[in-house]
Amino acid sequence: MPALQLTPAERKAHRADAHHLNPVVMIGGDGLTPAVVKETDRALKSHGLIKVRVMSDDRAAREALLGELADRLDAAPVQHIGKLIVLWRPIPPKDKAEREDRMPGPRQVKIVKFSKSGNHRATVKKVTVLGNQRITRGGLVKRSKPRAASVKRKQTG
Repeated sequence: MPALQLTPAERKAHRADAHHLNPVVMIGGDGLTPAVVKETDRALKSHGLIKVRVMSDDRAAREALLGELADRLDAAPVQHIGKLIVLWRPIPPKDKAEREDRMPGPRQVKIVKFSKSGNHRATVKKVTVLGNQRITRGGLVKRSKPRAASVKRKQTG
């Protein structure tokens, strides 16, 4: 897989975003093992932009490592500074399964009550309305369906 190509402006933006990051993968003396590649792939899937620390002292070897990692993982090499290399790959979208039996969740509703005299401002109140509630014309929150009475209450009542 070829490495992604970034424009200089994109590379500059990713370098700025990576400035505060800590290295999430470290490559030791064994070099690019399958475990290191797998861990780097996992970090790119979850974070998108990562720093990798290479423990080698040879600059040419680190450059080759950066190119090989970028090619194998279909990532873009962003920066190589000292023993740190920065890689970027867009985070893949997560598949969300939509449930058929899903009920409506809570929602924020603004209730505006105008003053009886025209001299005062209207009062605005934000209210969280649950799935089994509704707003009346007067601005009150009520249950949509009345609460079911218990069996004992029905027998005595």
